[in-house]
Amino acid sequence: MLTTSALGLGVRLDPAVSRAPWEAPVQYNRDVEGSSGLDEDTFMPTLGSVFKKKKKDKDEKGHKDAGPADTILEEPPATPSTEGSLSQSLGSAPSTATTANSHSGGIISTGKPPPSPTASTGPPTGKDDPMATPTAPDTAPNAHPTAGPGHKAPGHGQKGETVYRTTKGKYTLSDFTFQRTLGTGSFGRVHLVQSKHNLRFYAVKVLKKAQVVKMKQVEHTNDERRMLQRVKHPFLITLWGTFQDSRNLYMVMDFIEGGELFSLLRKSQRFPNPVAKFYAAEVALALDYLHSLNIIYRDLKPENLLLDRHGHLKITDFGFAKEVPDITWTLCGTPDYLAPEVVSSKGYNKSVDWWSLGILIFEMLCGYTPFWDGGSPMKIYENILRAKVKYPAYIHPDAMDLLHQLITPDLTKRLGNLFHGSRSVLEHAWFAEVNWERLLSKQIEPPYVPPVRGGIGDASLFDKYPEETEEYGKDGPDQHGHYFTDF
Repeated sequence: MLTTSALGLGVRLDPAVSRAPWEAPVQYNRDVEGSSGLDEDTFMPTLGSVFKKKKKDKDEKGHKDAGPADTILEEPPATPSTEGSLSQSLGSAPSTATTANSHSGGIISTGKPPPSPTASTGPPTGKDDPMATPTAPDTAPNAHPTAGPGHKAPGHGQKGETVYRTTKGKYTLSDFTFQRTLGTGSFGRVHLVQSKHNLRFYAVKVLKKAQVVKMKQVEHTNDERRMLQRVKHPFLITLWGTFQDSRNLYMVMDFIEGGELFSLLRKSQRFPNPVAKFYAAEVALALDYLHSLNIIYRDLKPENLLLDRHGHLKITDFGFAKEVPDITWTLCGTPDYLAPEVVSSKGYNKSVDWWSLGILIFEMLCGYTPFWDGGSPMKIYENILRAKVKYPAYIHPDAMDLLHQLITPDLTKRLGNLFHGSRSVLEHAWFAEVNWERLLSKQIEPPYVPPVRGGIGDASLFDKYPEETEEYGKDGPDQHGHYFTDF
């Protein structure tokens, strides 16, 4: 639900329902494709493998259908503070399906200069760890696991520090009770599991070694583990540990209940300006942190942005993330979001992530990507190289100015690639109302809260899949283990 603190009323509005808060709620048929009702059953996030060759159909609106997506895993956040609810009114709750342009009102109260955000620098310890033994079972719907003694709160004024967590061989199959499949992908699946030690719920991604090797995804799989081992940030997923047997790789991560931002965007069709600004600001902080570690993400899109049970974003799927101090040449990513220097096989740097942020903001505000053309990758690539963007009249002037400076092929003009780096993005006029410190510490109430119960393994937003028939943990020859020595 969208939240506004206008006149101190604290009105909560459904972003896809065009009605005033005092009117009777409208009932929607949740079985109708594209229904604008944000019912709990309409958000069915899917999980997938690291392999990115996703097949996505486009619907008649020009928007992407949900294909096999990525892991939806991350650490549960703190309960958001109501003191940081949206600072200005969203008016009379216009339907995002019809009037997504929105108002100049900001989302977050006020304006200190943006800090250089960092994240916790200690290893994840305490009762969050699947090996921890609780003093009492924690099953409260909104229970928040506190960090262990090695944690520092997300701070500011310093750049992110690299922290190598020990993940190799940290757990075994016997540490978990496997409950159900959350999603399947090209060469693996994700399971909901419960730790036998602290009784908390986690998601375990299981990758079949033979399939990873066959699909030539060894490097990307190892990179995903390596990058997740290094990072710790409020808006990034957390990898708790890895292990392997003779046939499979296992990655233990937190279970995220809220689903993909893609699902919310598709049901709403497009977001009002303040809502898009909220999500874009959280993504910007995460990218700033990754870039401070010389990590390029390279796969930003709504399918890889997950909502935790409180509504904050989590960036998932690090299969294309890579440490790049200067430039790289690898062609990878999702066609709609590729920067022109990637399409043209030129060397590129971290600024490709800021181009992708511009595409993301455009899609949130408009409901489609700026270079989409019938779903043909070659036509999309041609449009990207032309870099001619048609901006709808309803886009706010400040948003349009930011997009002009992000979606530009001229690297000497692209924000994020200039002298001040990411600060030139965070200090843009569109983000003028953002209090970056409060946003980083999750003191701002998100515009939408998924209808899930936290802490009890609520998988109601996930489709049901046939369970794996092959038993895990079987002994036998390990033909591919030498490719994954760090697992």
